[in-house]
Amino acid sequence: MQVNIAKKAAAEQAATYVRPGMTVGLGTGSTAYYAIMRIGEMVRGGLDIKAVATSEESEQLARAQGITIIPFGEVQKIDVDIDGADEADAQLRLIKGGGGALLREKIVAAASDRMIIIADEGKVVQQLGQFPLPVEIIPFAWELTFRKLEQLHARPVLRKKEGQLFITDNGNYIADCHYERIADPEALHAQLNDIPGVVENGLFIGMADLLIVGREDGAVREISR
Repeated sequence: MQVNIAKKAAAEQAATYVRPGMTVGLGTGSTAYYAIMRIGEMVRGGLDIKAVATSEESEQLARAQGITIIPFGEVQKIDVDIDGADEADAQLRLIKGGGGALLREKIVAAASDRMIIIADEGKVVQQLGQFPLPVEIIPFAWELTFRKLEQLHARPVLRKKEGQLFITDNGNYIADCHYERIADPEALHAQLNDIPGVVENGLFIGMADLLIVGREDGAVREISR
């Protein structure tokens, strides 16, 4: 429950950056859930915004809260993207994708004027890598892609859910790569995405503009890039 207080505090602080008329990117995961809920309250209180979502789950939640979801074809720009992270370091480099939505999250983040990351204190680390790095791969010849990941010392494991292979909203697999320590995130990002069959990886580098960290007592602190 204490971690939930921290997540909720960070999410509600991020919601204060949402202004009337904005197009907002809605992230995926347990912390983004609180942001969507708070933004929904604001909308029902008269806030006029439009939104795009990074997963089918978040889209359904947003619609249920009364938030207007628009097709990406109607998006001129995304003013602010609010999302969680599985790990974040002092340079605001991130590992994302624990919820399996890393590709859509990265697409939305790249199209946003500002990316705000919300997290509890446990997600802030000195060095990335303790959390397994998600890598989205296509099902075709996945075994070959998997071997290439092994050659990068990734110790990949295909993600499963309820005993079945986890399938992303894009119809792909997730290989969770157990590095424990990622000494050079920038270099690894390039190496992974150079592998044919890799769609995208969960390293978000140079994308986050603001990290809002919630504490167990409900206080928050902000770290800017």
